[in-house]
Amino acid sequence: MLPFRLSETAFMQPVDILMLKAMHPDVMAAVERHFTLHRLDLAPDAETFLREVGPRIRGLATGAQAPVDRALIARLPNLALIASLGVGYDTIDTAAAAERGIVVTHTPDVLTDEVADLALGLLLATVRQIPQADRHLRAGHWPHRTYPLTPTLRGRTVGILGLGRIGRAIARRLEGFGVDIAYHGRRPQDDVAHAYHPTLLGLAEAVDVLLVVAPGGPETNGLVGAAVLEALGPQGILVNVARGSVVDEAALIRALQDGTILGAGLDVFAREPHVPPELIAMEHVVLLPHVGSASVHTRAAMGQLVVDNLVAWFSGQGPLTPVPETPWVAQAGIRA
Repeated sequence: MLPFRLSETAFMQPVDILMLKAMHPDVMAAVERHFTLHRLDLAPDAETFLREVGPRIRGLATGAQAPVDRALIARLPNLALIASLGVGYDTIDTAAAAERGIVVTHTPDVLTDEVADLALGLLLATVRQIPQADRHLRAGHWPHRTYPLTPTLRGRTVGILGLGRIGRAIARRLEGFGVDIAYHGRRPQDDVAHAYHPTLLGLAEAVDVLLVVAPGGPETNGLVGAAVLEALGPQGILVNVARGSVVDEAALIRALQDGTILGAGLDVFAREPHVPPELIAMEHVVLLPHVGSASVHTRAAMGQLVVDNLVAWFSGQGPLTPVPETPWVAQAGIRA
């Protein structure tokens, strides 16, 4: 059982919460302890369900695998809060939520270290071909031939696209590997000693590893395209732990097929959970099923924050971690 911080809070009246898809059992149990929980994924007919239950829903619990679009928001006329599991929230129409005065929360910070750890592991696995070497051994090839020499992290410059919480955590870890670090973002950060590049193309030209940590959404859709991959070069390696939409997947496949870049490590894809067969067939890529934050410890912390945001809001304390697109300012005497 997760130790939810606000677990003793009582509400003046029952609050109906909609969950679009199943979450961790402890999270669902905690929501049920405090609220009346409705599960859209268990409804025999979604249209009938939303028509009958939608007007009663005041809170929504969701994650990246269950998008919240304008049409769904319109079906929930009394919705006040959308609590999302994950730091990224590009699958939520925050503009539609803001128009209605609906607050959106996410789960930053609690997953930063986990994703940064995974990013470094994926980088090393890609450069040193760790999964490929494992397959070589398991297939019984070692007694007959040694595994070929691999590329190295030595002498490389690593570029980070998006130096936010996770990007900074990755940079701190990379410092221990003795590699040069550069970054690109909306603006240079005064408290960062690493080289800043005002354009992504300039960053790609200056590095031979590009680590993508930028948020998803319309502004970054296809940001890493053919020109960036070409600038990265034939010894270049792309690692993406952000969103699949940030990379032009078709351009990446072409770049890997024709040797424009050396390899890639991917934890995210454009049409998850569907992965292009061209990528699966390649030996010079490492593929993971979006597991950046997927440890028992971190998912428990993320789930706790989802519940705590719901409890805090509906007990009149305000949201704990609102996203900037739907700002909330506490007003005396105003309750959710």
